[in-house]
Amino acid sequence: MKKFALILSVVLSATVFAQETAKKMGPPEGKALAGETYGAQVSAKAEQNAITPAKLDKKLKAAKKLDQVAVKGKVTDVCEKKGCWLTVETENNEKFFVKMKDYAFFVPTALKGKEVLLEGSAETKVISVDEQKHYAEDAKKPQAEIDAITKPQEEIRFVANGIKVLK
Repeated sequence: MKKFALILSVVLSATVFAQETAKKMGPPEGKALAGETYGAQVSAKAEQNAITPAKLDKKLKAAKKLDQVAVKGKVTDVCEKKGCWLTVETENNEKFFVKMKDYAFFVPTALKGKEVLLEGSAETKVISVDEQKHYAEDAKKPQAEIDAITKPQEEIRFVANGIKVLK
């Protein structure tokens, strides 16, 4: 009887643990309401000095990397698996990629379509074909679009310390 009780408790514990792990695998829940922040608190100074994605692009042409920069923009996509990355639209309908610093926080998928303020660092990088395909798969792009990725691409990469929802 003791063996049966032990086995039953192990099975129940494993089931509960598996369910908790499954819950943690998706992006955080939430409606991404104006004023909410993810990661580090975004400073008032960053909000006052925030630049547009177009100005970010111009600054990165002069210096390949910028630290402690704040950018305002509209979120166009969010990783549906964990909320571990997002894309922000530029004025010319292009996008730049945002990761969370040290993989320390995630954002809800409800952030898609919202205007945000990002605080962190940015740089221009060459992205490999494999990495581009990985993120396209995360975004659940059609297979034809994934297969069309055949060349490395230079793009802006932003590493966010904090993200604040503006509207």
